[in-house]
Amino acid sequence: MSVTHLPTTATPEDVGTVLARDGAAIIDRLVGPEVMDRVQDELAAHLAATKSGQDAFSGACTRRTGGLVARSVTCRDLVMHPLVLGTVGRVLADAANFQLHLTQVIAIGPGEIGQQIHRDQWAYDFFSFPKGFEVQCNSIWAMTDFTEANGATRVVVSSNHYDDGLQLTLDDTEPAEMAKGSVLLYTGSLYHGGGPNRSDMTRYGVNITYNRAWLRQEENQYLSVPPEIARSLPVPLLRLMGYARGAYALGYVDDLRDPIQVVRPDVPDEGFGDLEAAAGQIARMRSR
Repeated sequence: MSVTHLPTTATPEDVGTVLARDGAAIIDRLVGPEVMDRVQDELAAHLAATKSGQDAFSGACTRRTGGLVARSVTCRDLVMHPLVLGTVGRVLADAANFQLHLTQVIAIGPGEIGQQIHRDQWAYDFFSFPKGFEVQCNSIWAMTDFTEANGATRVVVSSNHYDDGLQLTLDDTEPAEMAKGSVLLYTGSLYHGGGPNRSDMTRYGVNITYNRAWLRQEENQYLSVPPEIARSLPVPLLRLMGYARGAYALGYVDDLRDPIQVVRPDVPDEGFGDLEAAAGQIARMRSR
């Protein structure tokens, strides 16, 4: 089964419906190719300095460049894209809030073999979350065209409904082929992996993922983004990066302070909110 492609006119509800069914969806040409060219230009020095992976999973011919919020102004816009955030909100609708989980450019070079098929949520100590309970939602933006030949991400459509801990192979997958500027959205429970690159070009993709705010981030945003840069960022982006309380009370600073006040003391403390109201809202979402 192939990945469903949606137009740029799709709504978060449209994308969320496909993700609930298939675990993956592609929005074709959500941004223009010039946006991806800007990302390439802004990160050129960092991409060139990044070393290849040191094991089979990370890839001997694959480079992963992180810290994108600090290093690329254009990537900040991708992180905050309204259709993506709206879709994440649908996938994680029963969470009090969600946060930025990681940012990285994945560059799969010629000669790379196919990556082990896996679920991204295995990063949480391989904990088997209940089937249907999503803990993260991910995006991969095509900096270059994604083709079967150059290592397009391989996905197992509808595997978000599969049992956990399965050992699947590339033969079980389909390539998520898409044009430059398109974005693949997929859930943390989807079985997938980087494809083998049998071409003579490098496949570049911007991987930006989000998770429930009560889970640890894979990329430490507080250390990846220096304080002097954090102080210059918009408040909504800072809060998404984790300068906010997770769930009801997680992550406060010293005397119950709002963490955003560490880098932006001028921003009012949002307070803890209404615990009973939050609990009731989550209970209603989970009963649907």
